Amino acid sequence: MHLLRQYLDRVFYTDTRALSLMRIWVASVLLLDICIRATDLEAHYSNMGVLPLHVLHANAWNQYFFSLHALSGMWQFQAFLFVVAGAAAICLLLGYHTRWATFVSWLLLLSLQNRNPLISQSGDSLLRMLLFWGMFLPWHRHYSLDARRSPVLETTTRYLSMASAAYLCQVAWVYVFTALLKSGPDWTTDGTALYYALSLDQILMPGGRILYQYPLLMKQLTHITYFMELWLPFVLLIPWRNTWFRMIFFVAIVGLHIGISLTLFVGLFYLISISAVMGLLPTPVMDVIDRYLRHGYIKVQRRWAQWGQGWRSPVNLRVQFSWSSPQWAESFRYLREGVVLASFALALWWNLSTLNKPYFQMPSEFHWATLVPRLDQNWSMFAPNVFKEDGWYILEGTTNSNRKVDLNQQGKEPDTAKPASVMSLFKNDRWRKYSENYLFVPNEYMRPYYCFYLLRRWNEEHPQPEQIKELNVIYMKEVSLPDYKTEPIKREVLCHCRP
Repeated sequence: MHLLRQYLDRVFYTDTRALSLMRIWVASVLLLDICIRATDLEAHYSNMGVLPLHVLHANAWNQYFFSLHALSGMWQFQAFLFVVAGAAAICLLLGYHTRWATFVSWLLLLSLQNRNPLISQSGDSLLRMLLFWGMFLPWHRHYSLDARRSPVLETTTRYLSMASAAYLCQVAWVYVFTALLKSGPDWTTDGTALYYALSLDQILMPGGRILYQYPLLMKQLTHITYFMELWLPFVLLIPWRNTWFRMIFFVAIVGLHIGISLTLFVGLFYLISISAVMGLLPTPVMDVIDRYLRHGYIKVQRRWAQWGQGWRSPVNLRVQFSWSSPQWAESFRYLREGVVLASFALALWWNLSTLNKPYFQMPSEFHWATLVPRLDQNWSMFAPNVFKEDGWYILEGTTNSNRKVDLNQQGKEPDTAKPASVMSLFKNDRWRKYSENYLFVPNEYMRPYYCFYLLRRWNEEHPQPEQIKELNVIYMKEVSLPDYKTEPIKREVLCHCRP
C-alpha cells in the first residue's frame, strides 16, 4: 500500500503554482475566444444568422444538451451572455472568487458551444474539459486575488487528488486517442499525412508552404508526429526522474503545437493545447519560475499600493461557505472525489467508444450522464486519414443592374482561378470550420440559411442598383493526389437563393 501511495504521489501530483499558472493561460485563451466569437454575434448565435434556433433544434440538437444561449434568438440577449462570460473569464484570470468564476466560465462555454456546434473544433472540447477539471483543482492558491485576500499557509505545493490524476490523464489521452484513431495508411505506413494536410489550401500557413517543398522531410515528420502522439504520453507514468520526463513531454508538446501553428491554420487550438500542459510543470521548475514571478509581483504590488493609498471600496461584499464541523468537511471532500472519479470514468469510457470496438461501446443508458456536462470527446483530428478534398468558395451574386459580383472578393467580378491565399478568404477559424461542415451532404439543411444571410447583409449595405437579386454559393472542388498532383477542378453549385 505504501508503494502504491508513493507511486501515485510521484506520478499524479501537480504543483499548485503550476496549476495557478495554467489558470491564467486558460483564462487568457478563454477571453480571446470570447472576443473572436463576439465579432460574429449575429451571424453565429442569433435567429438572423446562419443557424436560427428552429433549425438548430430540428437538425443539430441533442436531447441531453443544455444551452442558455438557446433561450432566445435575439442578438441583444446573446450580447448580455457574452458580457457575463467575459466578466467571469476576467475574474478567473485575476483569481477573484476563482471557484465561482471557473464554474460560470465552464457553464457559459458549454452553453455557447451547444448553441452552434457547426463551428466547433477539437480545441473547444479540450478548453471545456480544462475548465471542468479546474472546478476541482486548487488553481486559486497562487498568483490570484483570492490568495492575497485569504492566504493559505502551505507546507508543500505538491497536490495529489483524484482531480489531479484526472487532469493529467486528460492531457495524456488527447494524444493517445488521436494516434489510435489515425489508423489509415497516410499515418501508419505511407507517411503521406503531412503532405496531404499541407495540400489543403484552406488551412495552409506560410511556414507550411516552405515545408511543402520537401517531401522526404514531410514523410519523416509524419512518422515522428504519429510516434510522439502514441507513445510520448506514457512517459508521464514513469515514477523515477519524473521531473525530467515531465519536461521532455512539456517541451515536445509545446514544440509540436508551435510547429502546427506555423504551418496550419488551426485557430486557437495550439494555444489551448499549450495551456493544457502548463499545469504539468514539475516542482523544481516552478521553484525557479516562482522566484522570478514573485520578484516582479513585489514591484507591481508597491506601485499598486502607492496608487491606491487612501482609496477604500464603498462596498465590501464577501460570501463565505464553511462547514460547521470537520466531519462535514471530510464528507464533502469524499463527495467531491466521488464526482471526479465518476466523471473521469465516463470521459474515459466515451473516448474508448470512439475507437469503434464493440467491447468498448458505452451503453445508451449512460449517454445522458456524459452529454449533460459535455464530458464527451472525440480526438479524430486528421483521422483515420487526412481529408484530401480541398477547394474554395465563389459567392456569385447578380445585382439589380445585372452585374456579376463575388461576395468573397469584396464585389469584384467572379473569377474561377484559385486565389493566391485561400485561407485569407475566411474571417477566422470559426468561419473556416463552418465552410468545411457546409460541404457535407448530411448538413444540406444549413446551406440556404447561409445563402440568405449573405444576401441580406449585402443588400443592407449597398444601394438599390448594387443589391443582389440572386446568389449562388459555388464550391470549386480540388482533390489532392500523390506527387503534387490534383484532379481536375470541379465546379459545384451548393445553393441558389433569391430575396
